[in-house]
Amino acid sequence: MSEEISWAEKRNEAATYIRSRYPAQPQIAMILGSGLGPLAGEIQHGTVIPYQDLPHFPVSTVQGHAGELVIGELEGKTVVAMKGRIHYYEGYTMQEVAFPVRVLHTLGATHLIATCAAGGVNRSFAPGDLMIIVDHINWMFDNPLIGPNDEKLGPRFPSMGPAYPWELVELIQKSADTQRIKVQRGVYIGTSGPCYASIAESQIYRLLRADAVGMSTVPEIIAAVHAGMKTMGIAAITDVDQDPKSGHAGVTTHEEVLRVANDIGPRFIRLMKQIVHDLEV
Repeated sequence: MSEEISWAEKRNEAATYIRSRYPAQPQIAMILGSGLGPLAGEIQHGTVIPYQDLPHFPVSTVQGHAGELVIGELEGKTVVAMKGRIHYYEGYTMQEVAFPVRVLHTLGATHLIATCAAGGVNRSFAPGDLMIIVDHINWMFDNPLIGPNDEKLGPRFPSMGPAYPWELVELIQKSADTQRIKVQRGVYIGTSGPCYASIAESQIYRLLRADAVGMSTVPEIIAAVHAGMKTMGIAAITDVDQDPKSGHAGVTTHEEVLRVANDIGPRFIRLMKQIVHDLEV
């Protein structure tokens, strides 16, 4: 029986295939969350590669995630965008969830902008808000760095302190101000999903000082920071937890999440294009 191929070999094979389709080195990588994929349509002179065509690449199975890699030009920079992501709750391992980010890093991208749809835990938020992620809480009880460490990627014990550098948070804020888009700032708590939060869980998240909750982003940011990438996060707030005693507590559905994310789309596209324009890479 032949020896199983290593993760390093897998990401190199995936990166080699992508280069065969688009040889230019991307500067900025983006992950487009639920309902936020239309930004990929703004990328010019590019190539679209379905995930299933990429060697060893996991495939998105969730509605609202097209499962395509789009690489080309945006605001004068070479970018690569994941139109849809991989989730832990789909049954993938954390290593598989982190694999696409590691491929993007292997391609040469130095910056990662991770975006997602999220539920508002902070009750001062409203559906339709955009939130700059200033920090995260890993509430998935798993981590893509568990297991043997690849020293070629990063250190055994990376610090998550630089996960959301203040200068990049301020850059997003200035980009939003340029486009006259109101943005919130807050802490994102990542859970395994696929259930939306119970009332008691939402109360716990508030006690932990989280402002938004979702089922992604944290593993990808961890993998990117480990590899030395500069990372940023933006959450589209699609619903907000309500006090059940208020009489306004509703039932969150994926369809409603996608609807609100699609409504946010035009502002999100303007903001992301301005961020890419303003980034010095």
